Amino acid sequence: MAKIKVQNAEISVVSYNDNDYISLTDMTRSQMQDHIIFRWLSLKSTLEYIGEWEILYNPHFNCTEFGTIKNMA
Repeated sequence: MAKIKVQNAEISVVSYNDNDYISLTDMTRSQMQDHIIFRWLSLKSTLEYIGEWEILYNPHFNCTEFGTIKNMA
């Protein structure tokens, strides 16, 4: 796993299928605000995005249960 340095913080970079992905966890830790991910994941728009991604790429995704979770957000 490679790392890049951004504003004095090391961010992990993972390559998969010729695509690079950066670590959101490393980015939030660099700001010393662990609650950022929790807040981001609790947004309805984020949950809708995750749901759409799962529908497209996860053949075992439970749409019914996800609908319940999304409606609670």
